[in-house]
Amino acid sequence: MPLLLYPIVGRLLNGFTDLPKKEKIMKRLAPQTVIGAIFVVVLLSLSAAAQQPSPTALSLQEAIETALKENAKISAARSRVEAARERIVQAQAGLFPQVEFSESYNRTTNPMWAFGTKLNQGIIQTPDFNPDRLNNPDAVDNFASTFSVSWSLYDRGQTWFGWHQAKQGGEIASHMMERVRQHVIAQTVLVYAGLLLARENLDVVRQTLNTAQVHLKMVQSRFKSGFTVKSDLLRAQVHIADLEQQLLQSESRVAIARAGLNTAMGVPIKNLYELTSPLEAGDEIDPALEHWIDTALSERADYKQLQSQEIIARQEISKAKAGHFPAFNLIGNYEINSEDFSDQSENYTLGAFMSLNLFSGRRLAAKHREAQITLREVTAVQRDLEQQIRLQAQQAFLSAQSAWKRIRVARSAVAQAEEVLRIVRNRYNSGLLTIVELLDAETVLQQARVNTLKAIHDYRTAVVHLHLAAGTIDKNFI
Repeated sequence: MPLLLYPIVGRLLNGFTDLPKKEKIMKRLAPQTVIGAIFVVVLLSLSAAAQQPSPTALSLQEAIETALKENAKISAARSRVEAARERIVQAQAGLFPQVEFSESYNRTTNPMWAFGTKLNQGIIQTPDFNPDRLNNPDAVDNFASTFSVSWSLYDRGQTWFGWHQAKQGGEIASHMMERVRQHVIAQTVLVYAGLLLARENLDVVRQTLNTAQVHLKMVQSRFKSGFTVKSDLLRAQVHIADLEQQLLQSESRVAIARAGLNTAMGVPIKNLYELTSPLEAGDEIDPALEHWIDTALSERADYKQLQSQEIIARQEISKAKAGHFPAFNLIGNYEINSEDFSDQSENYTLGAFMSLNLFSGRRLAAKHREAQITLREVTAVQRDLEQQIRLQAQQAFLSAQSAWKRIRVARSAVAQAEEVLRIVRNRYNSGLLTIVELLDAETVLQQARVNTLKAIHDYRTAVVHLHLAAGTIDKNFI
């Protein structure tokens, strides 16, 4: 109901409750007016409720697909892959001839440049050899159009190794994107399961509260009949108050979990979804730990990334060694010179040259040692990651096994707790037990249900971490 309408309705209703002071108003106020006001309030309330957006059905598969499409981390990783591809093109360009065109203009009275410019223009005449004109030439204008070609036949392997390193850099970017993709999928599954758990816990609290309210009515009836003391009634009321606080906390956890799911999917936090996939344990995992470790060492994208970095480091060593070799280059120029474009002269230049570094001030030797040190660093990081992969796989594997066993135990405990509560309720109603036993039985059943949900959630979480550790999680993971 809109807040602005509450004072109006209140005034109308108060006109009937305060009879001594409002008698005259009651006589003047027709009943149809009151009915009409109430009708307007109800109509506006229904209209406000209709304006609220209804939740969109969302399965776990749809949540994963949305995250892969909308999550900003995926977009950033995709951009890194595209940038790596462009670096490959840049590196490969050094293997081809480089062709350039340039246009220049100059005006000079410099004796040497003035004479040379006329030579390039093909307009030298006999008077130009006069010493006075040679020493004090008139200003000469020149437009030069030049086509140049340079081709590095062999630049000590720098371009060749750089190209192969750029291709490995592209592989690294692809592996990084795959790992980011796996992390986004895992995070989406985890927060989806977390929201399911929060929602199920909320249902458990509501169910427990309903049961407690039924028991409160039973205690009230026994108190009125004189079969129980007031302290039992107060205990039951305190218990309900505690459950109401738990209900508020559970509702808050559900709201927080919804925001977390929206963040993981990369959609606005205000979006509302109704989860359609249930919180289920699924199948038991493969019981062989070595299977998961071997799979991880062959499938983990970040481990493959380090393998590519090792290749780059080894190529850097070869690249540093090749710095001692000679370099061979070809060059060519075709030039057109003209003073005012009415007449022009053409010339060309072809050449080849070789260069060999005789002394670099220990630069090449230091570069070679740096490459070797980098290789040792990459190898050490690779060994460390291998140990981390083994540890992560083992932790997730043992956690999954433990949670799977807890599920069976917790389900059995729920059945037992339900039977205990039934017996205790009947015996309390017969006056054979106190309120303490009844409240304890309610608490035990509530905890047993929560433990079952927690065990299922923990198992699903452990399975996600296990597949993430093994590098096998994908968008079809359910």
